[in-house]
Amino acid sequence: MSGVVFESQRAALADVVAIPVTPFAGDGSVDRRAHRALLRRLLDGGITTLTPNGNTGEFYALTPEERRLVTELTVEESGDRAAVLVGVGHDVPTAVASARHARELGARMVMVHQPVHPYVAQSGWVDYHRAIAESVPELGVVPYIRNAQLPGARLAQLADACPNVIGVKYAVPDAAKFAAFARDAGLDRFVWVAGLAEPYAPSYFSAGATGFTSGLVNVAPSVSRDMIEALRAGDYPAAMKVWEQIRRFEELRAADGSADNVTVVKEALASLGLCRRDVRPPSRLLPETERAEVAAIAAGWSL
Repeated sequence: MSGVVFESQRAALADVVAIPVTPFAGDGSVDRRAHRALLRRLLDGGITTLTPNGNTGEFYALTPEERRLVTELTVEESGDRAAVLVGVGHDVPTAVASARHARELGARMVMVHQPVHPYVAQSGWVDYHRAIAESVPELGVVPYIRNAQLPGARLAQLADACPNVIGVKYAVPDAAKFAAFARDAGLDRFVWVAGLAEPYAPSYFSAGATGFTSGLVNVAPSVSRDMIEALRAGDYPAAMKVWEQIRRFEELRAADGSADNVTVVKEALASLGLCRRDVRPPSRLLPETERAEVAAIAAGWSL
């Protein structure tokens, strides 16, 4: 859609992009009350960009009805206090329906999860995202890129067809590859979000990112705010002090192919009495041996 200006959406991406957890009740359903309380805690902590149905929210373990519920709760609770970037994905019709649902609720952006398919052609990647972006031309669209083989030129091709593709959540763990990809796609054309959270934020910011995603922010919003403020000021020594502070927590999340990525966050929240520790398969509960360590880290941040 020509003429649509996405200034506020672009500004919202150049920030801490929080990925809220989806808390579960004792019966296994989404705990609406805890969910709202956790969202309020993020908002009260100064977080102004929220991604319902992200990976930290266990997107792939939620039913279609639950994904809609999580979107509705987030938009409702946020009001005008935050920009909402709704995670969408799966097959094209499902992703399109989710994006249109987000639009109906008043969300102004969607993040498109990487295509889950064993055979992803580069031109097919463009076609997949184009079908979704063209279905909601009024919304800002943010591809979530985890494919190290995808060249920046393909993103530029997508944006040529769909000017509402305004930002990128780049989650390939290679700062040099990110720097090259961003420049090949157009460094100033998109808002670059470091999609591997705080551990990669300093290196990705040095190469052109202006925002980063965070799951840790669920536990300690002030810690994530400290990092973004240091990075915005170009104070890399200060940013690395925060990096040192969060290093062990993030190492626990990243271990064994990120097996406990969400589990560690929920364990920390449970230790603070904020929600149950429950996660859904194929995630697992944290072994007893690591629970005390996570609780100690969270207690230190909450002081």
